[in-house]
Amino acid sequence: MLSKRLIKYFKSLQLKKYRHQERKFIVEGAKGVSEVLQSDFTIDFLLTTKAYAELLPVDQLSRVKEVIEVTESELKMVGTFQTNSAALAIVSMKNDSDFILPDDRLVLALDDVRDPGNLGTIIRIADWYGIDTIICSLESADFYNPKVINASMGSFTRVRVYYRNLPEVFMVTKLPVYGALLSGENIYKSELTSNGILLMGNESQGIAPDLEQYISHSLHIPRRGGAESLNVAIATAVILDNFFR
Repeated sequence: MLSKRLIKYFKSLQLKKYRHQERKFIVEGAKGVSEVLQSDFTIDFLLTTKAYAELLPVDQLSRVKEVIEVTESELKMVGTFQTNSAALAIVSMKNDSDFILPDDRLVLALDDVRDPGNLGTIIRIADWYGIDTIICSLESADFYNPKVINASMGSFTRVRVYYRNLPEVFMVTKLPVYGALLSGENIYKSELTSNGILLMGNESQGIAPDLEQYISHSLHIPRRGGAESLNVAIATAVILDNFFR
C-alpha cells in the first residue's frame, strides 16, 4: 500500500527541481517500464498492478529495490498518464561526467530544443538510426521530463543525452560539424561522412547565430510545397536518413 509520504515523493518527481535534487525520474506505462527493466538503469521503486507483475520475468523484478502492488487509480494519482493499467517506475539518473565525444560515428547536437515532445521524438529517431549520443545545449528540454521519456518510447534507455555548453564542445573538436540552415547546401546533393556532429536548432529560431561559425557543412532540405517550415524532429529524421543512405 502506498503511504502519503511516498505519494508526495513520487508526485514531486514530476517537477524538474525535485527530480534533479533527488537524482530520480519517472517512467510510466508498459512499454517504458519494460524497456527500463531490461536496461542498466537502477530502479528504486516499481509500482505495478497485479496483472502486469505476473507478466514480468523474475530476473527483471529482482533488479528492483522495492516492488509495490497498486491499483490503476493509484498509478494515475502519482503519474502523468490519464490511464495506466501496467506500472510506474522510479529510476535513478545516470552520472553524465563520463562524456567523451565519439570520433568514429555520427553524433547529434541540439541547440535550444525546448519542446519535450520534440526531444523525446528525436531520441527515438536517433535510436532508430543507431545514434547513441546526443549533446544538448544547457537551455534544451530536460531529458528526464516525463513527456520526454514517454515520447522516446523506451529509446531513452539506449541513447545517452548530455548537457554541455555547445561552443566549448565545438571549439575543441576536429570532427566535421553539419548544421541545418535555410541557406545550406541541398541535402540531396551533399557529400556526407559517416562520422561528425549534426547540429539541429531551436523549433522556431533555428541555430543560434553564435553557433553558425562552428558549422563546417551547412545543409538544407529543399521545399517542394507551400509549408513554411518543418518540425525539428521531422527535419532531423530527413537529414539522418540521408546520412545513412
